[in-house]
Amino acid sequence: MIGIQDDGDDPQHPEEHIAPVPRISVQAFCETEQTLKAVTAAGQDRRLAKAHLSAKDGGLAAAIEAYESMPTPNVIVIESDGTRDILEGLDDLAGVCDPGTRVVVIGSPNDTAPYRELVRRGVNDYVVGPVETLDVVRSICSLFSASEAIITGRVIAVVGAKGGVGASTVAHNLAWTIARDLSLDSVVIDLDLAFGTAGLDYNQDPVQGIANAVLSQDRPDTALMERLLAKCTDRLSLLAAPATLDRVYDFGAEAFDAVFDTLRMTTPCIVLDVPHQWSGWTRRALVNADDIVIVAEPDLANLRNTKNMLSVLKAARPNDRPPLYCLNQVGMHKRAEIEVKAFAKTMESQPIAVIPFDSKLFSTAANNGQMIAEVSRTHRTTVLFQNMANRLAGRGEVKKPKRSLLEPLLKKLKGKSGRSSAPHRKAS
Repeated sequence: MIGIQDDGDDPQHPEEHIAPVPRISVQAFCETEQTLKAVTAAGQDRRLAKAHLSAKDGGLAAAIEAYESMPTPNVIVIESDGTRDILEGLDDLAGVCDPGTRVVVIGSPNDTAPYRELVRRGVNDYVVGPVETLDVVRSICSLFSASEAIITGRVIAVVGAKGGVGASTVAHNLAWTIARDLSLDSVVIDLDLAFGTAGLDYNQDPVQGIANAVLSQDRPDTALMERLLAKCTDRLSLLAAPATLDRVYDFGAEAFDAVFDTLRMTTPCIVLDVPHQWSGWTRRALVNADDIVIVAEPDLANLRNTKNMLSVLKAARPNDRPPLYCLNQVGMHKRAEIEVKAFAKTMESQPIAVIPFDSKLFSTAANNGQMIAEVSRTHRTTVLFQNMANRLAGRGEVKKPKRSLLEPLLKKLKGKSGRSSAPHRKAS
């Protein structure tokens, strides 16, 4: 069956958006081995990549002793095992704590202190133990995404399992659909600087784009990004690739970080069109995205590459939803293909979508600089992109209303009613 597949999200990785933290220092003082392991693992999470996090034993008493002789970090995480009066301990901590330090308390079911009393003593978040890694990540990140009152955009990275599988087409249609159907301000970033096609697909020819941002001597800010963005629709903008070969585009692993961070502050949805290559910066772009979609065709090379990419990216993002994949150009005439069921069995998961091969539809859209929905609004592929957009934005799948068996009869009666109510003309 060709269409969107929904095998449910992994319960270990709930579908939620946790924004990454800025460059901060975090120190945790734990009472139990489980919490110590959870905090240590949280330090490896992509959303805390910019944080300097350390964890040690001793709980509240160790924290008070440590800060009598050293300055406090941006965030202190304290575990209480319920054996000491937590309010009294927090009062002692306040005496050695620097202004502006944020405090997270991992409490015990035995704690009896009211939450309002904890807040009065400067506690920014309280979590009842035992905690898992994602609990620690969520608590620390929420201190900044909530308190700074800034937009923290969702990043969706789309990459091909092999060259020429149509990953860019999927990325561009997906972003266009999110902007139009979900009314989310979105930006597409074409990261294939030498051969990118986003400008062609959106019928745009911007003079500036992603190269100007990443090659700038100064750190990109919001004002610069606004100047570089090309407006495609009311809600969709493009950071285009130069698509020229007058220089080589070799970058360090962190080359695009500042661009992504700046856009996250102003744009709810960012879609990365990642070229099919494996380098430090492409791997980092994929690992740090909120969601990953791998686009593949149903053949052996794509099967191998998709399996390898899923395995590596899932291991690098243990606290995130596993990467997703979609099958494209399925059902090409006279081509031997791996069946969707066999492909999914090897991946141990269902594809987010199975897009049928339709050379006329896709070539017409590409040559006209249009999206699939602009060529055919009712085509089944248009519905697939709508469903993908909804699922990746956390809105769920679009479901068509069921057609009533009485609908033809009601239409006929409505037609008769309209004719009977029309005024009769007098015979001349």
